[in-house]
Amino acid sequence: MVYSEEELLEAKRQIDSTLHKLAETIKTLEGKENPARYKSQITLAKRRIQAFTLAVDLIQRELEQRTT
Repeated sequence: MVYSEEELLEAKRQIDSTLHKLAETIKTLEGKENPARYKSQITLAKRRIQAFTLAVDLIQRELEQRTT
């Protein structure tokens, strides 16, 4: 599927926003009194960060290829 530059930029913006929220969630959960209780949520958030970071990298690569 071919995406427009605007679609890619909007997707990147949305993913960046989600990444920020996930990072804040991890900080909050790790800062709780008993962070071990939230281990599964922390692990899930970290895995999502990895996946979204990969997605942002791929979007960025696609955008850079279009400008060259």
